[in-house]
Amino acid sequence: MPSTVDNLTKLLSFEADMEVVGTALNAEAAITEVRRLQPDVVLMDVNMPGQDGIKATQVMTAEPPYVPVILMSVQEDREYLRRAMQAGAREFLVKPFSADELINAIRHVHELEKVKRARYAAAAPAAAAPVNPLALAGAGRQTGEIITFFSPKGGVGRTTIATNLAVALHQLSQKPVVLVDGSLPFGDIAVILNMSPKAKTIADLIGSFENTDSDVLESVLVSHSTGIKVLLAPPTPESAELITGANMKHILELLRERYAYIVVDTWPSFQEQVITMLDVADVILTLMTLEITSLKNVRVFMEIAEKLGYGSDKVQLVANRNDSSGGIKASDVEASLGRKIPHTIVSDGRTLVLAVNRGVPFVISHRESQVAKDIFTLAQRITADAPEAASAGAPKAAARTGGMRLFAR
Repeated sequence: MPSTVDNLTKLLSFEADMEVVGTALNAEAAITEVRRLQPDVVLMDVNMPGQDGIKATQVMTAEPPYVPVILMSVQEDREYLRRAMQAGAREFLVKPFSADELINAIRHVHELEKVKRARYAAAAPAAAAPVNPLALAGAGRQTGEIITFFSPKGGVGRTTIATNLAVALHQLSQKPVVLVDGSLPFGDIAVILNMSPKAKTIADLIGSFENTDSDVLESVLVSHSTGIKVLLAPPTPESAELITGANMKHILELLRERYAYIVVDTWPSFQEQVITMLDVADVILTLMTLEITSLKNVRVFMEIAEKLGYGSDKVQLVANRNDSSGGIKASDVEASLGRKIPHTIVSDGRTLVLAVNRGVPFVISHRESQVAKDIFTLAQRITADAPEAASAGAPKAAARTGGMRLFAR
């Protein structure tokens, strides 16, 4: 509708980093204009004259320049969301939505797309470069295995699972394990493990990362009663902003020298720090729940992971709350993603709440529970598959610059 296009254009005009470069009133015109203008993001309504928005999205996401599409609809039906996801839409907004929801969705999609394009461009010359024997020799000296947890959507239990896996790895292997709270802005590992609010954190290294060696790093690690060491997140989000991706890479490489397993928690973001923690990981455990919204976000991440050169052995899916009612079947998820889900964890909210409230990991307090057994199974697979030497991490993400060019329908 013309009024909808006008309202969106006016709304977006207030954002300094956004510009509406074109509009269209039907799908055919939208496809033509997108090919001509090559915008950074397309806002597409599902319902329009002639061809619907979902079919138009299929066209736009299947041919260069592979523009990311945000679909809008008054329908909140799961089937609509599934069709939008299958068509390649990056986001699905249900009307009426707030201005903040729209702006945040645009920025999220744009940030994600920039990371994908920048890293894909950087990967091309790197792949053609000759192998440096000295680099390979350096990689051979790195013995610790980095297991990084990531989820493109919050609320899936990532931090709780990461914490308990670290404890289970130590108990199974009897080797040194360190848990890194890489959820820098709002880390919760200190709370889950009932650690002192006065404990040292990674923020104690701010200003001296370049001069930090293994001994200095060891001085800010906190010992836990379970036998693991913990590198806590900064106490405030402001401190987190002072920690770069290069800082995190340096820290994780130092931890490889002393610890057999380095378990890293992250947060749902594609900022430089998170991308770096994914780059240097030997295994990325991608946590998800069997819900259509979680599936949508994981599908987008899998596409990015492929562009970043992460192989299927590196990116492994973990279905949390696998037996919860109301979700979709694991087989449906595997068919949609074209990937197997090698790891599953049952739903046990009562056990998890009790463990968190007591500050004791459930793999200790409720060792005989099924959820604890699932964590030990995951740990056993990791220890069984652990390589003799971990591979070196990839370069950090390219810097982000510039604003967004938007196309509205």
